[in-house]
Amino acid sequence: MADAEKHHHHPAEVPTLKLNDGRRIPVLAFGTWTLGTAGGATEQVVQALEAGFDHIDTAQAYRNEDLAGRAIRESGIAREDLWVTTKWSGLDGKGVRQSAEESLVKLGLDYVDLYLVHHPRLANGDIPGTWAQIEQLKKDGLAQSVGVSNFEIEHLEQLKDAGVKPAANQILLHPYVYARKTSLIEYAKQHGIAIEAYSALIPLTHQPNGPVDKPVNEIAARLHVAPEQVLLAWVRAKGAVAVTTSSNKTRLQRYLAVPDIDLSDEDVRAIDEAGAKGARIAQAKRAARNAVLGAAGGLAVWGAVRRFS
Repeated sequence: MADAEKHHHHPAEVPTLKLNDGRRIPVLAFGTWTLGTAGGATEQVVQALEAGFDHIDTAQAYRNEDLAGRAIRESGIAREDLWVTTKWSGLDGKGVRQSAEESLVKLGLDYVDLYLVHHPRLANGDIPGTWAQIEQLKKDGLAQSVGVSNFEIEHLEQLKDAGVKPAANQILLHPYVYARKTSLIEYAKQHGIAIEAYSALIPLTHQPNGPVDKPVNEIAARLHVAPEQVLLAWVRAKGAVAVTTSSNKTRLQRYLAVPDIDLSDEDVRAIDEAGAKGARIAQAKRAARNAVLGAAGGLAVWGAVRRFS
């Protein structure tokens, strides 16, 4: 479709967050992580764009950048109305520059809005050196903004003297991990690094029936919204961008309504406390399991010692 025919698209204007480089990132992203590599991924991205998402989050490692690119073309949405994030994942041992150029070809784009280092281990112990290559992508216009993913404070500390600061750090964030992420979130805030949250719905999708369910369900009932909307509103209350996904159109529309949901400080605190309680329970279970395994190992060793003595 020629650019002249491309339509401007704002069915449900998604609010934005200002990054440290002055650009504004939409606070809700549709992620392609779980979509796989079959053709159906294209339809799912198209569906998300049609529902009103204007931020697509993909990565070299997801192996579906080409399918996301096809969806972007099929949608006919003007390039300037879309925010596209991808990540250098070091796939097949490829370096930063080659990976970025190949990602752009797959996406069918001249630039991405945000390019992230998918994990600190990709730097092979040289985070500043790797970051210099990422900065070059920005200088050369392949990426408008640059950032990181899965970085802890000790990794971010190595970039505090960088000419270009990471604009964002995309991390695992949900109530059950929040207590151990607070210092990282605080550090990011102090240094003007936006936090993006992935897998925020884990308490519902992978760890149901935990302590978080009670406050989330009570808040959902009071506000006449769905539990997943409450969890995403919690992410927003933490000032983070939410990266989420669904193949269900109704659910996508619910996600897009999240910016209109205001949680009270008490709501946020109730979810925080339930999350911390869940984390303590999980830790106690892990400790008990390790103790049992340790005891079993000890018995096995004792048995072997007795057998050979």
